[in-house]
Amino acid sequence: MNAKHRKVILVITLCYTVLIFYFMFLAFGRAATVDRVTGYSFLFLPDAFFRLPGLSDLLHPTLMDVWALGNIAAFIPFGVLIPLLYRTGFFRYMILFILCILVLETVQALTLLGSFDINDVIQNSLGAAVGFGAFRFGYRTKKVWRNIAATCIAAIVLMIGIWGSFGIVDKAFTKELGPFIALNELKNSGINSSGTQRDSFRIGGQNVEPQYNAYSTEGQQTLTYTYTLGKKELFLYLNFGIPNQEDANGSISISADGQEYLSTSAEEPSDEPGMSSIYLQGANELTITLEGNVRIWDVGFREMRYTWNW
Repeated sequence: MNAKHRKVILVITLCYTVLIFYFMFLAFGRAATVDRVTGYSFLFLPDAFFRLPGLSDLLHPTLMDVWALGNIAAFIPFGVLIPLLYRTGFFRYMILFILCILVLETVQALTLLGSFDINDVIQNSLGAAVGFGAFRFGYRTKKVWRNIAATCIAAIVLMIGIWGSFGIVDKAFTKELGPFIALNELKNSGINSSGTQRDSFRIGGQNVEPQYNAYSTEGQQTLTYTYTLGKKELFLYLNFGIPNQEDANGSISISADGQEYLSTSAEEPSDEPGMSSIYLQGANELTITLEGNVRIWDVGFREMRYTWNW
């Protein structure tokens, strides 16, 4: 590389660095919000940095989708420009780059123009690594334009590889809702009744036909159902109401491991069935107490599980 080319690359590097500084410290109205910030913000624990927008997300991208990709793509040029200016190995380059990003993130937080976010450090560094890899693959000849084209293609291929890898990792470590499991499929540790009586009834102007189960006090004043969930993270679903032609008097209480999550009572006829969804994290023993003429039906849950644990 002759002196003229080196000067051009140096000017491009400086201009691009100024542009990055602008986006890190001044863009998005950062300066105007400084007086409204009440304290420093330091986020040291990585959270969802493997989450990059999927193909379906790109059809209707949100600001967070653009931000996630931009955090990587914006720093790819440094992986090309710096090795062109200074002969350096990958590890030395990455150590210096990460130190610089840590300093900039700290300055962002201390000046109240942003926050120190370890997710940004990881994503920015990943972009710089992609750029360095693309440079190593692309710059193999003395023809400038061929090198530039090869580097761009290599960067795109590496980004697609990173995108796919992150998608796999995100899928593997993100919990999703499993299939619906009716409560009567679990072992009832409290009484013999399992809620399998599914006779139809009317509430208000609607005819109700339970699909999975139905629970009542079975002619008693109060009845309690107890189930062992096995310390699962899940969403519990149920429908409830008082059927027509029965006294409008009843209540429901749902608790897990001694903590109450739902308590409702009815003293007037229901116009329509009620529905409820309850989030339970690590619950072991589920207790459902019914009083009066209230009924619940199609009670079940969907467990939060990793895809590899299905």
